[in-house]
Amino acid sequence: MNKKLIFGIVLGIVLIYFSVRGIDFNETLLHLKKIHLGYAALSLFFIVLMQALRSYRWGVILQPMAKIDQLTLFSVTSVGFLAIAAIPARIGELARPYLISNKSSIKMSSAFGTIVVERVLDSLSVLTITIAVLLLQDLPSWMIKSGILFFAITMLIIAFIIILVWQRETAVKIIDRILQLLPGKLSQKVMSVIHHFIDGFQVITDVKRLLYLLFLSMVVWVVDAAVIYSMFLAFSFDLPIVAAFVIMIILIAGIAIPTAPGFIGNWHYACILGLGLFGIAKPEAFSFALVYHFLSMFVVVVLGVSFLPFNKFSISDLTGQMNKEMK
Repeated sequence: MNKKLIFGIVLGIVLIYFSVRGIDFNETLLHLKKIHLGYAALSLFFIVLMQALRSYRWGVILQPMAKIDQLTLFSVTSVGFLAIAAIPARIGELARPYLISNKSSIKMSSAFGTIVVERVLDSLSVLTITIAVLLLQDLPSWMIKSGILFFAITMLIIAFIIILVWQRETAVKIIDRILQLLPGKLSQKVMSVIHHFIDGFQVITDVKRLLYLLFLSMVVWVVDAAVIYSMFLAFSFDLPIVAAFVIMIILIAGIAIPTAPGFIGNWHYACILGLGLFGIAKPEAFSFALVYHFLSMFVVVVLGVSFLPFNKFSISDLTGQMNKEMK
């Protein structure tokens, strides 16, 4: 983890350098002073709405295993996203499964399975939006190639999940044969965790619920695009709505790169790169990136810290719970 943290910080510094290289900071400051606060506040509202929608959707995914009240879902989601932003090496992804397992009968490994489902739903939604954008907007070849790679990875993950759920007995036998290479007791413990993990995929067997989740996922990302478009208005950028989706897609790819906590560096560089496609000068794009990043992290930190007293955990708690489920 230390190596990943060091690599992330170094990469973040490099991306910050490329983000600020050649910028006239006086011009950047001038653009910051001209921001329309009303539209910035609208962006803030959409960011909070997106968080609420995410927590609600997660509750729908969890329902086949347990029905959890919305306040608990929102509080755990808020703390979970704070953990993702603050803890390096993506260990923060374990926070939500750990916390929800402490507040319900759901196993942590099963809850982690629902996080995988959530990511697949997001991938399908973003993939659909990417295809629509490629049809509506001329984009550079690197973005088209990235879209093809993203499509291939998404399809592989979906195929893997379908096999695990619909051919569970066969899949488990194959996994069991592989695990037999491990020491006897360890093999049994890992297999137990895998069974609980597959339980987290139960929602995909309910076609009606799955379609509803796909709809919710599209709404989540449309709201995310609304955040960006509101930021366009805040900075008086005369850009079409499709530009907001392009920035969103590039930003999603950018923050997937493991960098410093808080996505510092990759967030800013992705915004500058995306806005550059639409002729926005670097000082203006950097101003946009600064405010957009600040508002997003502000919501994550305020909500996360507000609910943290009711959802306390440590990294040792996360790993300890996983070890406990393997006993």
